[in-house]
Amino acid sequence: MTVPGQARTVRPDADPGTDPAAAPALDGATPIVEQPRRSFVEQVMGLPMSVHVRGPLARDDRVARAVEAAFADLRADDAMFSTWKPESPVSRMRRGELRLEDAPERVRRVAALCDEAAERTGGAFSAWLPPAAGARPVFDPTGLVKGWAAEQAFDRLVDRLAALGPHDVLLSAGGDVVVGCARTDTPDWTVGVEDPRMRSRMLLTVPLRRGAVATSGTAARGAHIVDPATGAAPSGLLSATVVGPSLTWADVYATAAFVRGADAAQWASTLADHAVVLVDGRGDVRTVTGPPS
Repeated sequence: MTVPGQARTVRPDADPGTDPAAAPALDGATPIVEQPRRSFVEQVMGLPMSVHVRGPLARDDRVARAVEAAFADLRADDAMFSTWKPESPVSRMRRGELRLEDAPERVRRVAALCDEAAERTGGAFSAWLPPAAGARPVFDPTGLVKGWAAEQAFDRLVDRLAALGPHDVLLSAGGDVVVGCARTDTPDWTVGVEDPRMRSRMLLTVPLRRGAVATSGTAARGAHIVDPATGAAPSGLLSATVVGPSLTWADVYATAAFVRGADAAQWASTLADHAVVLVDGRGDVRTVTGPPS
């Protein structure tokens, strides 16, 4: 077992545990039922976004419309927060054409969350990147927006599907995942985490009924993460994966852990209700769990 706040080494090929669908039902327990399932995929924010719905109406057109509304929510946030779209409010702010206090309320809300994230992580996460010589700091909230927007779209989708009866939902935003199970007769969702040394291999699998898994590292997107204190790419870790109740904060904490590098394990042990899996430059794997809240 893992002691809260204690680090341990984990084998990448460790047994992830018994599949609940393969276990015999106990007397009085709800039996596992194979429910209809449907998957939907779109490219949003430059990343593959997928939604998986499990339940009796998963293949119904009403579910498809609810999922399309979730993708529309994600596209709207992309239009608002993209640093690549010239007319987005964030792009205008970066050019000095729009002040934060004059930006749309949703942008101001994300900026406040970014400030909170900087405080929670001791500055290891920041939306204000170091400026070039003589320039002003550059606002880039994308490190928080992806997880936050995905979680917002997920929550609204769950609310829409509730009108159709209990369904389970999984949303993957470029590999960062948030799940929820409204049913009691289905197995856990199983979330796979890639090995950063060999992406065709799973480092571990995480069974979840409600919660999120987020990973930061260089294996999928190269050296895209910046240490806010130096403006340089972090060193020391190949990847950091966080499991917790919220995708917004799991994503932020994964980025912060990756930036912290060698200090990540000690810091991760303070994160209540989260587990953090760290792969260092030698390929050693450590799991750290924070205390319960």
